[in-house]
Amino acid sequence: MKNILVTGGTGYVGTVLVNELLRQGHVVTVVDTMWFGDYLEEHKNLTKIKTNILEIDNIPMANVDTVFHLANIANDPTGDLNSKLTWEVNALASKLLVEKAIDNNVKQFVYASSGSVYGIKEEAQVTEDLDLVPISDYNKTKMISERVLSSYEDKINIISIRPATVCGYSPRMRLDVSVNMLTMQALQNKKITVFGGKQVRPNIHILDMIGVYIHFLNNNELTGIYNAGFENISILDIAEKVAKKIDAEIIVTPSNDPRSYRLNSDKLLNTGFSPKYGVDYAIAEIIEKYNSGILKDEDRYYNLKVMDKLGIGA
Repeated sequence: MKNILVTGGTGYVGTVLVNELLRQGHVVTVVDTMWFGDYLEEHKNLTKIKTNILEIDNIPMANVDTVFHLANIANDPTGDLNSKLTWEVNALASKLLVEKAIDNNVKQFVYASSGSVYGIKEEAQVTEDLDLVPISDYNKTKMISERVLSSYEDKINIISIRPATVCGYSPRMRLDVSVNMLTMQALQNKKITVFGGKQVRPNIHILDMIGVYIHFLNNNELTGIYNAGFENISILDIAEKVAKKIDAEIIVTPSNDPRSYRLNSDKLLNTGFSPKYGVDYAIAEIIEKYNSGILKDEDRYYNLKVMDKLGIGA
């Protein structure tokens, strides 16, 4: 049993991670603004603190073994809403958190970076040693956080994970990520709109993403930066996978978005991690949740719509 702090613990990935940590018998403290709701059920080993991670005095670190730092202003569109807030939450808070963790003798700090920090790459194998050329504020803040955290690696075990685009079902669902979004379009409209389509996106199923975090929790001697993505496929390929399971028309329209992200995750695989899920599984489970009435196309599952309603703009 470990004492674990999870920032962003009521988010899309955080909710599933916290449930798995509790299932394994760990004691978990969640810190989150809860802008997007709270889907975590009460549990004797769970403490939830509703606060902004910049309010560092509100975040307990005493007796914590591992910090999973997932909280952030997520993806390019939401990052562009308020540049100042994005830099404060995604970069400054990382410095505040790791320094407090060191002061409290926390052993391990696991950071959720992003595979998008590489920018546009022509290489078929995008490995961790390639130059980072971030494009958006979101990408840039992730890169800066990595650099800040690495400067403390002589004082605490730092792991920075660069995930692919996550897909699959979570109680705190997101429908603004590619696989989930295209699947919902097909279910709701019997049409899938693809902008461009040739852009490549690496993907990782949410259960494999959780598996990566648990893998590093159980192997806390590991440090460094690791890609985490196992299916590099184009947006059009994703749409075609969806259309095989749902009778839907694919409509391709022009796009000025040149961004293509690929990931090579051999470094992670060489530590002993093995993925078990994928895009096809994500599509199938979203269809099942939709058909059973558990999942609907609602504004609360789109980060940008929620933040607009909250007035979190420039």
